[in-house]
Amino acid sequence: MFDRVIFYGLVGFGSLCFMIWLGVEGSQKNAGEVERADDLISTLSEIQQAIDLQRIIIHDEMINYQYPNGRYNISANKLEDLVIEENGNPIRSVVVSTWRSGSTFFGDIFTARPGLFYHFEPLYDFGIKKIRGPPLASQALENLKALLSCEYASLDHYLEHVKNESWIFRSNPPLWTQCQAHPSICYDHRFLSKMCKLFPFQFMKILRPTLQIAQELLADKKLGVRLVFLARDPRGVFQSRKHRSFCQKSLDCLDPNLLCADMVSDYNTAVELQKKYPSTFRVLRYEDLSLEPYKRVEELFEFYGLDFHPNVTKYLDTHTKNDVGNAYTTYRDSKTAPFHWRTELEFKEVEEIQRNCFVPMKYWGYVPAVNASHQREFNPITNMPHL
Repeated sequence: MFDRVIFYGLVGFGSLCFMIWLGVEGSQKNAGEVERADDLISTLSEIQQAIDLQRIIIHDEMINYQYPNGRYNISANKLEDLVIEENGNPIRSVVVSTWRSGSTFFGDIFTARPGLFYHFEPLYDFGIKKIRGPPLASQALENLKALLSCEYASLDHYLEHVKNESWIFRSNPPLWTQCQAHPSICYDHRFLSKMCKLFPFQFMKILRPTLQIAQELLADKKLGVRLVFLARDPRGVFQSRKHRSFCQKSLDCLDPNLLCADMVSDYNTAVELQKKYPSTFRVLRYEDLSLEPYKRVEELFEFYGLDFHPNVTKYLDTHTKNDVGNAYTTYRDSKTAPFHWRTELEFKEVEEIQRNCFVPMKYWGYVPAVNASHQREFNPITNMPHL
């Protein structure tokens, strides 16, 4: 009898301990859930604060904007027509090029235009690789279309890489301003999607896909993309790549044969696209942009359906007259920047590039150097046939 009392006593005590443990666990669990809920509310509140401020900034920046109202085949006559947040359709401008071909200078010109959201290096997480077809092409296009639609929820891989390379977001001035004020939400897809959807102008610089792949953006009527292909003399490309550390481990960045084959492919595609998309596709050489920056930029803005804002003139005034800074700077004497290869490459290096690139140089209107003295004195560009 006594043993039974002890047994039931122990069982009861054990049950009591178990109930107390459950209570403690439940209390801790509830406390954790409350803490997470508080964090979520705080994060969403901070996101909304940043978005509300940016909305006001954009509204103020667009006060004197003359809406197209039919010009450039764009029907927008108020801000809401160009804002995804309001079910509008932004003006989407794209440049396709390759590494060290003048695309940074090209892109930075457009960041001078207020109200513009810059998708800089959108395929950075793919590495230093040219995308010429499967298996990378489909994922690359999916990512590009997601970004142009301001949908960041599926881009975790991209955002993880960008966290370690802040210069990518720094290239987007309005975004980086908000990131500095709110670092905890800078790489949050909820913030990025909302932020992007406020802007009437979307600009994207693409380096990795060939034009054959990138042309799929032109075919997407919902996006309404206008696309420029930016070409450059392969001698200038290789002179600029020669001492760039990011190039050293990639054949796509170092091998003249690969670049020259891509230049042939891009040229053939460009000829077809000018016929197929005469109002939404254009070709430009970096050398032509550099020699006549004001004229060419004004033409580009008209092509993209953008107004030539006074800030753009200020940018050209300060960035095209003198060389300032390192190899990545966009403060350059634009009339000499494309031609440094004439004095910085040995003729034997130039001769090898010309041998590999004879066909694409002819296509794109680049004149071969005959010897070392000729190399330092001649005009290396002529007209592009068929373009």
